[in-house]
Amino acid sequence: MPRLAPLDLDAATPEQRRVADAIRSGPRGGLGGPFQAWLRSPGLAEHAQLVGEYCRFRSSLPADLRELAIILTGRHWRAQYEFWAHARLAREAGLDEAAIEAVRTGAEPRLATEEQRLIYAFVMEYFRTHRVSDGTYRRAVAAFGEHGVVDLVGVVGYYGLVSMTLNVFEVPLPEGVAEPLA
Repeated sequence: MPRLAPLDLDAATPEQRRVADAIRSGPRGGLGGPFQAWLRSPGLAEHAQLVGEYCRFRSSLPADLRELAIILTGRHWRAQYEFWAHARLAREAGLDEAAIEAVRTGAEPRLATEEQRLIYAFVMEYFRTHRVSDGTYRRAVAAFGEHGVVDLVGVVGYYGLVSMTLNVFEVPLPEGVAEPLA
């Protein structure tokens, strides 16, 4: 059961309406996921949604790598909504179904490309140790450049914020959708 009722935009403050309109008119087209919660703090909502727009739609990382990082983050935080929403996007980006299923169950996935394997190694090493070793860092910079590594850190960090928001406010899955994560 969600902890927050849907925000009544007719009763919202002008700032809440302005930010909600900006989110709805952007590439997402709606106020799903963390946005109902974030709109309670329109300043946070405005800035977080801009970071998220960059991370999801403008990052230097190709879609398959970005979505892999996102589902790994959703799995790490056991964010049901996040994993559910981005597993679909990971499929659309070309990530193998067996790899998505492995991430879902917490198994090490067989990934199709060296770049995917490097994203997995980088993100999982960080989640396990709260650091990235010099060797993993050097491999990531060689593969993605400094720009790409900064974008990867941004994606994982942003979706950590999204996951926490979804979990704390108990944002539900759509009606009839089973929780994907055990």
